[in-house]
Amino acid sequence: LHLSAVKLAELHSDLKIQEKDELSWKKLKAEGLDEDGEKEAKLRRNLNVIMTKYGMNGKKDSQLADTNYIKDGTESDTLDDPRLEKLWSKAKTSGKFSDEELDKLWREFKHHKEKIHEYNILLETVSRTEDIHKNVINPSEENLVKEEILHNKHRELKEKLRSINQGFERLRKVSHQGYDTTSEFEEPRVIDLWDMAKSANFTEKELESFREELKHFEAKIEKHHHYQKQLEISHQKLKHVEGTGDKEHLNRNKEKYAMLEEKTKELGYKVKKHLQDLSSRISQGLQHNEL
Repeated sequence: LHLSAVKLAELHSDLKIQEKDELSWKKLKAEGLDEDGEKEAKLRRNLNVIMTKYGMNGKKDSQLADTNYIKDGTESDTLDDPRLEKLWSKAKTSGKFSDEELDKLWREFKHHKEKIHEYNILLETVSRTEDIHKNVINPSEENLVKEEILHNKHRELKEKLRSINQGFERLRKVSHQGYDTTSEFEEPRVIDLWDMAKSANFTEKELESFREELKHFEAKIEKHHHYQKQLEISHQKLKHVEGTGDKEHLNRNKEKYAMLEEKTKELGYKVKKHLQDLSSRISQGLQHNEL
C-alpha cells in the first residue's frame, strides 16, 4: 500500500473499530435485532469508506494524503474541488497565516474533503437502494421496513450535507479573515461537533457539559497529533540507522519506534471511538428536533 507509519497506525485504529462494531452486530443479528438490515448496511458503508480512504478498493490514486501535515511548505494532495482549491490558494498567498496556522488550515481543508467523500459514498448507497426499491412490484411489510431504512438514510444525508455546508462557510470565513484568536476550538472535528451540538435539542446545562467534554476530546486529539509527529520522526531515524550497520543503535531505535507505534495506535483508537460516541449523541439530538 506504500502507506506512511502514521497512516498504517490510523488504518489499524479504523480496522479495530470496524472489527468491534462487526462483533456487536453479529450478537444483535443472532438475537434477531437487525431484521431490517440497517446496521449491516451501515457496517458495509463504513468498510467502504476505510477501503477507499487507504487505497484498498482497487482504484488507483483513491487514497487520501499520507499525512495531515504540509510537506516542505506545499500540500501533498489535491482537494478535488475547485471551490476548495481557490480558497486554499487565496489563504496561502494572503500573508495572514503563520506556517503553523497554514498547517492547521490545511488539516481543516483535508477534513472537509473527507466529509464530502463520505457524503458521496452514502449518496451512492441511497441511490442504489432507491433503484432496487422502485423495481419492487408488490408492496409488502418488508417494503415498508425498507422505506423506513431509506427515510433514515435520507436523514443521515441531510445531517452530513448540513455539516458540509457549515464547514465550507467556516473555511471561506477563515481563508478570507484569518484565524479568530478568541475561537473556542481549533481542531476541525471538534469545531464540527460543536456547531452541530448548538443546533441539536440540548438544554443549556447539557450543552455546557458537552462543551467541557469537547475540550477534553480536543486535548486527546492534540496528544494523538503529537505522537503521530514523533512516530514519523522515529520512522525517518530508523531508516537512517538501518543504513549504518550499527546493531546496538538500530535495536534502540526499533524499540523506541515500536513503543511510539503502539501508543499512536492506542490513542488513534480512543480518539475515533470517542468521536463515534459524540457524533451518535449529537445525531440523536438532531433527530429529536425533527420529531
